[in-house]
Amino acid sequence: MSNWVLQATGLVKSFKDGERQVDVLKGLDLQLAQAQSMAIIGSSGSGKSTLLQLLAGLEQPDAGEVLVVGECLSDLNGNQAAKLRNQRLGFVFQFHHLLAEFSALENVMLPHIMAGNKPAKAEQKALAMLQRVDLGDRTSHRPGALSGGERQRVAIARALINEPACLLMDEPTGNLDRHNAQQTLGLLKQLQSDLGTAFVAVTHDLELAGQLDSQLKLQDGKLTS
Repeated sequence: MSNWVLQATGLVKSFKDGERQVDVLKGLDLQLAQAQSMAIIGSSGSGKSTLLQLLAGLEQPDAGEVLVVGECLSDLNGNQAAKLRNQRLGFVFQFHHLLAEFSALENVMLPHIMAGNKPAKAEQKALAMLQRVDLGDRTSHRPGALSGGERQRVAIARALINEPACLLMDEPTGNLDRHNAQQTLGLLKQLQSDLGTAFVAVTHDLELAGQLDSQLKLQDGKLTS
């Protein structure tokens, strides 16, 4: 049995720019194993965000397929794809996207409740995740009362509460100073080791990229080492 948690084969994606067709991805392939970390770097406009959208099943490729833990996203209907994203994938962005009116604990609980778990169970698991990211004493604080690094750690706890096979991250340290960026990277690597979670980080941060297991460059619609 394959241990790939994320596979992309022959991904093609184009967009219309007026009368011109822009070919963003041109038969791109990617494979990510359990507990592996991968950085994808590339210039602005190279298609990094488009690739993340396809890997998450939020956009459909013109050709090719994406498999998450062996399930082909194109074979799933909308509800099935949403369930897979909730249970198998986690998302961390440059801007944390926390709900301002909710506490750190409530923000982390949400994906677990959406997965059909009872609030009491979600609270217990969210508390454990916040302790893992060293925020056990900040559970009742709303995002506005947290530092930038703390908000990003809440976002990481939220992304991991359903124990996904893979995290998809878009510039996870892009909004942090160097100290907090290093703390966040160290935390992610520790969680990768403890939980066996794989992750893909799209980033301009070459220092972050260099500390992940593999580094690929998105250029001319394909990934190169």
